[in-house]
Amino acid sequence: MRELRGRIRANGTELYHEIHGNGPPVLFISGATGDAGHFMHVAQVLGDDFTVIAYDRRGNSRSSRPDGWTETSITEQADDAAALLQALAVTPAVVFGTSGGGTILMELISRHPAALKGAIAHEPVLAPVSPSAAEVGLQLQRMIEDGFANGGPRAAQELFLRWAGTDEVFEAMDRDLRERMLNNGDVFFGLEVQQFRSYVPDVEAIKRVPIVAAGGVENRGTSMVEGTDWLGRELGCEVVWVPGHHAPYWHPGQSKPFADALRPSLRMLAA
Repeated sequence: MRELRGRIRANGTELYHEIHGNGPPVLFISGATGDAGHFMHVAQVLGDDFTVIAYDRRGNSRSSRPDGWTETSITEQADDAAALLQALAVTPAVVFGTSGGGTILMELISRHPAALKGAIAHEPVLAPVSPSAAEVGLQLQRMIEDGFANGGPRAAQELFLRWAGTDEVFEAMDRDLRERMLNNGDVFFGLEVQQFRSYVPDVEAIKRVPIVAAGGVENRGTSMVEGTDWLGRELGCEVVWVPGHHAPYWHPGQSKPFADALRPSLRMLAA
C-alpha cells in the first residue's frame, strides 16, 4: 500500500501530511490536538479503496507555527485545508471532519465548495445550535481550570482527551501520538477552543455540497451528537450511526469497525 509523508507549503505555512493507499481522495480533518496520527489506523483500513490524506493542522505536532502566529480562526483553518488539497492536486475530494474538524469542514464547504465532492461531518462542534452548550461549556471550563492549576496545558489536555474519548481509548492510544497530542495543549486552549465553540454554520452555504452526518452509537442521546442531530434536521441529510464514542479512531482496536462503517458513505460520495 502506498504511504507518503512530508511537509508542503499551503496558505502561508508548512503542513505535515500523510497519504495512504490508492483510489479516490479522502481528506480527514481532526479536531482537538490536530494531529494526522488520529487517523493512522483508519487509513490502513480504508487504503485499499481510497487515497487517505491526513495532516497536522497549523501549529500542531509536526506542522509549523508561522512567525508571529498568535491567533487563528475557523476561516484560516478551512483555508489551510483547501490549500492543502490544491497543493496535492486532489480536488475535488471527499472530506471527513470530526469534532472541531467537523466545524472546520462546515467553513470549508462555505468558502471552497468546488474543492469538495462530498463531506462526512462526524459529531461536529456546533455549540451555538446545541441545546446543552452552556451546561457543557461550564463543565469543560471547570475541568480545564483544574487541569491548568494542577499541571498546566498538558494536564488540562489530558483531562479533556479522557473526557472526549473515554479513559479506555486514551490508555490504548499509540504512545508517540499521545505525547504529541498532550504537547499541543497550549495551541488548543490558547488559540483554538474558543474558535470552535463560537462558530455558527451558514445553513444555506453548506447545502452546496452533499453531506452525510455521522454520530457514535454510544453517544446517541448525549450532547456529543447534538451537532449531528442538528445537521440531520436542518439539511435533511443522511445520518449514519457508527461504532464507538466520540473518538474511536484513536484506539487501535476500535478503528477498523469505525472505518468499515464509514466505507459505504465514502464510496457513495466519491462515486
